[in-house]
Amino acid sequence: MFKRTRLLAPVCFSLALLFAAVAAAPVFAYGDQDWKPVDPAHLALKAPVVEKDADAEAIFWEVRVDDAEFDLVFTNYIRIKIFTERGRESQSKIDIVPFRLNARIKDVSGRTIKADGTIFELKKEDVFEKTIARAGDLKLRAKTFAMPSVEPGAIIEYRWREVYPGSSANRVRLYFQRDIPIQAVTYYLKPATNLIGVDALRYQPFHMEMPKFDKEKNGFYSTTVTNVPAYHAEPRMPPEDEVRKWMLLYYTIGQNIVPQKFWKDYGKRLYDVFKSDIKVNDDVRKKSAEIVGDAATPEQKLERLYEFCRTKIKNLDDDALSLPFEVRVKLKDESPANTLKKMEGRSSDIGGLFAALAIAAGFEARPALMADRSDIFFDPSFADPYFMSMIVIAVKVNDAWRFFDPSEMYMPFGMLAWQSESQDALITDPKDPAFVQTPLSPPDKSLEKRTAKLTLDSEGTLEGDVRIEYTGHLGKDKKEYNDDDSPAQREETLRSLIKAKMSTAEVSDVKVENVADPNAPFVYAYHVRVPGYAQRTGKRLFLQPAFFQRGANPLFPTSQRHNNVYFHYPWSEQDNVTINLPAGFTLDNADAPAGLDAGATSKYDVKISVTSDKRTLIYNRKFFFGNQSGGLLFPVASYGQLKMLFDELHKRDNHTITLKQAATTAAAATTPPPSSN
Repeated sequence: MFKRTRLLAPVCFSLALLFAAVAAAPVFAYGDQDWKPVDPAHLALKAPVVEKDADAEAIFWEVRVDDAEFDLVFTNYIRIKIFTERGRESQSKIDIVPFRLNARIKDVSGRTIKADGTIFELKKEDVFEKTIARAGDLKLRAKTFAMPSVEPGAIIEYRWREVYPGSSANRVRLYFQRDIPIQAVTYYLKPATNLIGVDALRYQPFHMEMPKFDKEKNGFYSTTVTNVPAYHAEPRMPPEDEVRKWMLLYYTIGQNIVPQKFWKDYGKRLYDVFKSDIKVNDDVRKKSAEIVGDAATPEQKLERLYEFCRTKIKNLDDDALSLPFEVRVKLKDESPANTLKKMEGRSSDIGGLFAALAIAAGFEARPALMADRSDIFFDPSFADPYFMSMIVIAVKVNDAWRFFDPSEMYMPFGMLAWQSESQDALITDPKDPAFVQTPLSPPDKSLEKRTAKLTLDSEGTLEGDVRIEYTGHLGKDKKEYNDDDSPAQREETLRSLIKAKMSTAEVSDVKVENVADPNAPFVYAYHVRVPGYAQRTGKRLFLQPAFFQRGANPLFPTSQRHNNVYFHYPWSEQDNVTINLPAGFTLDNADAPAGLDAGATSKYDVKISVTSDKRTLIYNRKFFFGNQSGGLLFPVASYGQLKMLFDELHKRDNHTITLKQAATTAAAATTPPPSSN
């Protein structure tokens, strides 16, 4: 993306206003070896309280957030009741994952209390550290351990501290849901008291009621939420923070902010901040004229400028994670002139250069801010820029704003990364900043085009050559996933994808093309042999002509759904499969499945034909889902209809045709050869 930012600004809710009116209560405390007493009723508990079918349930989860010192410290303590064998399996192995790379997990302890009161302590030597992610020379490390002697009816409890050196509670997300239901979640907050120019710690709840805070001892304040249902992760769901119950903490100045006025003022201030980032000088002006050349239309001019910035300027952010830390911290934003001179820059520099080149070519260009919809769905009524983490360039063309992000090397002209599409973008301006929605790319821009030239033998083995091309968002996803892998790793990725659907498939002559090419489609090409692809029964072969859908699971296998369904972007598919039929076999039943038409949202069409000599079957399939007017988010209430559509699609993709062996061929196959005597 062009740039990510977290800027300080006013918000609406102040803890300080609430704290003055609430009564005092004791804060929980424990020493290094002290545990809270276990209620015998909890040991005897036979069924969950919050969700009747839960396999395990947290009795409590308590978190102390201490921001009074130089380091931000979270102290967690959770107690869980195990009800079933599935609960034992899911809760026995613990991975404590910090939110940030610089976090340190410390002081892990735990124990298991069986129903008869027997206690088994977690040994320190049974707590391990493992690396779960790398970013250059920085590592995200998790603590992992297995709780001892866990069984249904037992209680497990464990605690740990997360230390964030040099950090504060400003812009911290506090979560109230886990993968199991919780009887009570309590947060104890101790705000910083020495921040100059900040009058209060504020908070904003998401997907939950406005919490009430009570004043505790030692500078802490607490809030408790009871009967919290489990958070259920599901495929194709909205971002987690659009589903889970959580609260944002931050320090800021001011109260009773009017959102419309706030965004106007904010857009004006940012325009002043970004002016130097899009400044035009003689070198920029000269280069712009050179790039534009003989381009006649605004579209042609902008495309040339975009392609220059996207393909000719090296993006240092792509390489930053492989650079030593001391080099990374020295990377800073450059002026357009310096970026042009060096022919390299960070994402922000590339965006700034594109804006400067466009201005030099006679266009009006502005930085525009927006939220990342892979993180959250932006609501401008929340008057704070915390979620406005992405910046693109808005260019006015024929009195309409167009949006560009040339730092996205794999995104073709006219498209933004999907996280930036269909978003309210705040266009900065010295007089009249305004929100304008970025467009959503139509399905044909993100195409999966698949071709297979195959031959079927009389025993049902299918063999031939396959080529798959991905463009648009699909192509970018594939390139981003593969571009850091070795050729061997890329090949293994493809083999795994094929074997997951057709376990008997034998794959050879693999080619993965255009992995880092900014313009060409991402391509998989390979030779495949699949024994038993068609089922032989007597004189007949039963064949699924939809080769690319063979072995695919239903998109929505479950009958019930907890969360809304969310698609990242519209997409389309085109399949062309030719199958040379085995000698002596003819088509006995080769009807095509009926199409599906869901109007502007989706369409499915299949055609099956055979060549004039009856020797080659031709299967053509076209499908798209989504449209430019939106329709990416489907409420739980419509899940049944959506599931029905994709279930029917799956059924028709599994359509089978029949090949019949000719009588003379069958007789020849079963008649013994004449004797030589």
